Amino acid sequence: MLVSFRTPSPQPVETGKSDSSERRPLLITGASGNIGSRLAPLLAEDYPLRLMVLDAREERAQRVADLGEMVEARLEDLDRMKEVCAGIDSVLHLAAVPCTDAPWERLLGSNIIGLYNTLAAAKAAGVRRVVLASSINAVSGYSKKRQVRSEDPVKPGNLYGVSKCFAESTARYMAEQEGLSCIALRIGFFKSPERLLARGKTSEADMWISPRDLYQMVRRCIEHPNLQFAVFNALSNNRFNRLDISDSREVLGYAPEDDAFALFEENGQAVRP
Repeated sequence: MLVSFRTPSPQPVETGKSDSSERRPLLITGASGNIGSRLAPLLAEDYPLRLMVLDAREERAQRVADLGEMVEARLEDLDRMKEVCAGIDSVLHLAAVPCTDAPWERLLGSNIIGLYNTLAAAKAAGVRRVVLASSINAVSGYSKKRQVRSEDPVKPGNLYGVSKCFAESTARYMAEQEGLSCIALRIGFFKSPERLLARGKTSEADMWISPRDLYQMVRRCIEHPNLQFAVFNALSNNRFNRLDISDSREVLGYAPEDDAFALFEENGQAVRP
């Protein structure tokens, strides 16, 4: 289990709605992206949001503009990232080049330099915790017949996965050597149930996580009282999962609600692990 604590008594956290007087500001980087744009409306009910985008004039950014304070920034600009992190309690770091076939030159700016800058800026601004998006691609080099645990060594199957291994390692360094609490989530195939079914690819069932399940996991990570560092696998309650989520259940109290296999079967499509 890749977890370290501030205190010796880790307890799962409850995720009931926070009292408005206790709401603490949350920065979401990549707020207009695939994951950010789906989680922001849910998280806006719990936290005052600062939404970081590249260009606030873009249509994707305008879709989330009314959910919080919109700011423009590039991950490669450390000074600007420090300004963006000022006054923030927690950061949900989603911004990155998301392409699994991206060349190293494309990944370097956002996924390597930008990842470090985000953590360094959060540390400098006195942020309490960073929850960052790692990926199933950090361990996609393992056989599909093997269920990967959170403590298994990283084994990326592409350079995008390599960049997520860097993210996990940098997060651990910042947590244990620099004192910034960091939690990395190995996020699987993120789609709404409707999009999952529309794609019709039953081979994706064992890698899926739904928006409401990822929202729950993010909330539990933000609110856990004593985690210093952790890597958690983030998938839904699928009948079979490529990644083992027992640590997520045990430490966070994560209780996912959705099952891709059941969705496909209800839609008349048989699925085999």
